[in-house]
Amino acid sequence: VITLDEDGKIITCNASGFSIMQVSPEDILEQHYEEYFTGTNTWVMEKIKRIEETQTTDVTMDADLEFGKEKLSVNLTVLPLISVEQKKLGSMIMIEDISSEKRMKTTMSRYMDPGIADQLLEDSEDILGGKSINATVLFSDIRGFTPLTEELGAQGTVGLLNEYFTIMVDCILSEGGMLDKFIGDAIMAAFGLPISHEDDEDRAIRAAISMINNLKSWNDKRHAEGKKPVNIGIGLNTDSVVSGNIGSPKRMDYTLIGDGVNLAARLESACKQYFSSILISDNTYKKLRGTYRIREIDCVVVKGKTEPVNIHEVLDYHSDETFPNLMGVVNHFKDGISHYRDKKWEGAVKAFNEALKLNPDDKLSQMYIERCELLKKNHPGDEWDGVWKMTSK
Repeated sequence: VITLDEDGKIITCNASGFSIMQVSPEDILEQHYEEYFTGTNTWVMEKIKRIEETQTTDVTMDADLEFGKEKLSVNLTVLPLISVEQKKLGSMIMIEDISSEKRMKTTMSRYMDPGIADQLLEDSEDILGGKSINATVLFSDIRGFTPLTEELGAQGTVGLLNEYFTIMVDCILSEGGMLDKFIGDAIMAAFGLPISHEDDEDRAIRAAISMINNLKSWNDKRHAEGKKPVNIGIGLNTDSVVSGNIGSPKRMDYTLIGDGVNLAARLESACKQYFSSILISDNTYKKLRGTYRIREIDCVVVKGKTEPVNIHEVLDYHSDETFPNLMGVVNHFKDGISHYRDKKWEGAVKAFNEALKLNPDDKLSQMYIERCELLKKNHPGDEWDGVWKMTSK
């Protein structure tokens, strides 16, 4: 807070003012404001002159000031000082340094909807500090990306990724998700932080379905232009994760770490093995509030872990054309899995064949027929519990 007398001399300045402007009392007090607010800060002088003429308050939001070599973002208010007798006493200048808040908002807006960023800043929490929280993590990756880049070249690859990421990130942010990072052609996002909702698992599922649907529309456009389609896999897992600003003093990133993150990445990778576009863990499946077309496809131990986890395939993005007789296939597939886990190979093969009669393109049913034939020839033993061990990440 700075006060000027009726002649325009700087009479007082509080401690915050000295700090913001990086000056001592001797540097500024008794100076005329025209001598102090110069150079890039001349606009302040013009504001004061206008106030002297109009005697009305002027407020400027998110403006730039420069003191020393430091540029600041500020909210600046200039108001007239008038006595009870309506005599002009001078002016008052109030400078609010919002540089830190603006940097924080800019950083946060890279990860989430700007409206959520505003809400968090209003709550004034230390949201970038380390925090353990339950969240649903989403991983997605482009299939066959390396051959695609070799064909497109450097500029073509960058153009494709920018267009692709724009479509995918909109799907994530529209459901209140937080973009964590891009890892090459992969996307990592989370639902449930920094603001949690009762239906974060559903939000993540809806975002994944929207990503596949929007990808199809984009591929239709690419096909019309004579370009190759882009295919992706998506993995979702709900678990406790650690979030926070992680890195070195020279480079920090707000990110997530933990086993919950790793499993989501493993499920995304498993989409290739299971001929799927969206795979979710049992942790996510059990917390869903909505109704979706989902089938349980296996119980696996992912590489690097010892505990098995049930995994499910989300099929809601399909149409009657892309997956005919879907629910009939799902029911036969469910019977097949039940026989398979009971080591009743013949019954399992019969059920999977029934699924294939309804949809000959269901590669997952075909995979299970081949797996049953293999296990029939190489009996796994009485201790076998139906758990499949994944050997690749």
